[in-house]
Amino acid sequence: MFLENKKILIAGLANKHSIAAGIARSMTEQGAKLAFTYQSERLKRNVEKIAHELGHDVLIECDVSKDESIHSMYQELSKTWENFDGLVHSIGFAPANELDGNFVDVATREGFQIAHDISSFSFTALAKGAKPLLNKNSSLLTLTYLGAVQSLPNYNVMGLAKASLEANVRFMASSLGKDEIRVNGISAGPIKTLAASGVKNFRKMLTSYAKRAPLGRTVTTDEVGNVAAFLCSDLASGITGEITYVDGGFSTSALSIDEYLES
Repeated sequence: MFLENKKILIAGLANKHSIAAGIARSMTEQGAKLAFTYQSERLKRNVEKIAHELGHDVLIECDVSKDESIHSMYQELSKTWENFDGLVHSIGFAPANELDGNFVDVATREGFQIAHDISSFSFTALAKGAKPLLNKNSSLLTLTYLGAVQSLPNYNVMGLAKASLEANVRFMASSLGKDEIRVNGISAGPIKTLAASGVKNFRKMLTSYAKRAPLGRTVTTDEVGNVAAFLCSDLASGITGEITYVDGGFSTSALSIDEYLES
């Protein structure tokens, strides 16, 4: 129970298949008290169901594209928690038309701005609002993807936004370190989630991924959740500014043995 007595806010829980749900399960198993944000009343029911099943009841509406909504969320949270110990940022979005086709052909100024605002700046905005409420030895965590450092078909502007997010981790770690706040990211392998379904031909990506990954398979949301729980615990007190890969080793493999033998 290495998260016992830790209070952690999770932003971006969508449904029971999401990575954030796996993180919530793992953190609950390790004794954490959790609070959740939801974007709108329309999405509240899914979040509420998962939270209640795990034994948590703090849910607060927050639209991360609006500073006033973030401010209101923290004001509401402070009524329940005077302070807390961690934040999980599991938020990413780009318009669907940006994720289908040749990057240069489909990229738009508006789509670029939206992707970077929601997928990267929102982490900074949430951290800015959380800072006065965070205990010493707190941890901020976000979720990124290999598309931040390697081009992938149809991932397009999300790859650029994730690259921004990973730079965000490093600059936030430097900025908040003196306050004894750690900042890290997890680069998870592709998982069949609602967010991933927006990328064209995602199923083919999963198949190709499993063939090349040293473990010969994709990873699960619970595997990502276990690493997230560790990084938000005091066991990881010396780790900040890092991107930890939870991808079955895919990012370390240029070519699988089977692909080599077949060539």
